[in-house]
Amino acid sequence: MLVEFEKNIADFIKANQLFGPTAKVLLAVSGGADSTALLYVMRALKAEGVFSGRLIVAHINHQLRGSQAKLDEDFVITQARNLNLPVVTRRLDVRGFARKNKLSIETAARKLRIESLLDIAKANNCNCIATAHQKNDNAETILQRLARGTGFRGLGGIWPAKIFAGKFKFVRPLLCVSRNEVIEYLKERNLKWRIDRTNEDCRYRRNYIRHRLIPALQQRCSGSIVEQLSGLAQSARRFHSMVCSSAGKVWPGLADCAGEKVKLELKIFSAQPEPVKIELLRRSLARLGSGERNLTQQHFRRILQLAEQNIGGKKIELPDGFVVWREYEKLIFARADRTLNPDEQIVESLKVEVPGKTRFGNYLIEAAIFDSEQIDMEKLKTQNSKLKTVERFDLDKVKLPLAVRFRRAGDRFWPLGLTGEKRIGKFLTAAKVPLQLRRKSLVVTDSEKIIWLWPIRMCEQAKIISSSRKILQLKITDTNLAH
Repeated sequence: MLVEFEKNIADFIKANQLFGPTAKVLLAVSGGADSTALLYVMRALKAEGVFSGRLIVAHINHQLRGSQAKLDEDFVITQARNLNLPVVTRRLDVRGFARKNKLSIETAARKLRIESLLDIAKANNCNCIATAHQKNDNAETILQRLARGTGFRGLGGIWPAKIFAGKFKFVRPLLCVSRNEVIEYLKERNLKWRIDRTNEDCRYRRNYIRHRLIPALQQRCSGSIVEQLSGLAQSARRFHSMVCSSAGKVWPGLADCAGEKVKLELKIFSAQPEPVKIELLRRSLARLGSGERNLTQQHFRRILQLAEQNIGGKKIELPDGFVVWREYEKLIFARADRTLNPDEQIVESLKVEVPGKTRFGNYLIEAAIFDSEQIDMEKLKTQNSKLKTVERFDLDKVKLPLAVRFRRAGDRFWPLGLTGEKRIGKFLTAAKVPLQLRRKSLVVTDSEKIIWLWPIRMCEQAKIISSSRKILQLKITDTNLAH
């Protein structure tokens, strides 16, 4: 027969649809009080027929506490065997991983722990991974997020369920109970658990919140601060569900997710309430694979400001190698790609061999000279401003030698078809040339002027006319794209 503590958890599992009665659940058990309680509660639910699925115990040994870590591992193995449950253990080199990847011990441990649990779940055909987070953990998480800056979604704290790697569901059955209730349950059942002394070290932020901040706040609260934060989290999650519903309705007509970018139509985006806008930004980054752990409210605020300002070319760099910029009436999200920028090691211009081949960074410039009789002059009369990798010029109007370089601030040229010189930056803006194309564009100059802004427009002064005798042909190939 289930005790009240176990009934509350059974009701919470059902109310939040954490998993069905026949699910295969991997229990993450460290040996501490919370995970030990989770282990025995789930076994009780199975014994009473509330849950009939398969249970497997997983223990992750971070090897951070010497012989104590080995004793934790032995304890979990013993408990699992006493309950006739299969157990899988993993040992991790957290310190080595943290050092190699320049991470904090906490971050490295969390990353490796999640990866290991996912691997074990996959190997054992488990579709759910249960962790032992309870109300106090949730309160600590909310305060931690408030300290770094968060929105209503972050105020939801630890969610009852979350999908990882597209198909594995992390569930938290103990979120309906407090740490005191957990300890009381273990004592009533005369169950032992392992104590991790590092959890008392207030040099770690979460421990400081647990042992210093929450007790200080509790002294100034009439009710339980943990319960009040739990109620706040539930309200935030309900509000977030409403926001997600609204975002889901506009997403199909708003977002273009083709290729390796996400593009949002600003006209539709700007008409949404701010909470919906933030959810749309989050979805855009999530679609590209961005995690949320390092994104703060300030990051989203900067993106919203970018969306409101009609400034093309401005780029915001985000954590974990993602960028966002505005391009006319679109907001574009992508992974930072260094190949989109000019080769920063090439700072000077390079002479172009005419005729001949010249390599400039990743670009190959091929120059050839023809008599006008060899060129179809009728086709050349249809020259326009479409992108071209091959262009032809009246050689008599070109003052050799030629040089190639990346464009510079203040560059001016006379674009084909216009009435006079333009600053290149203003020309590109007026022509609505995409930011990525601007970054990779080249400038071909003769001894007096720019004759070609590759691959966008040649200059008016060097165009071919019916009386032209010698034709200079230039072909520029981006070899990165050619292979």
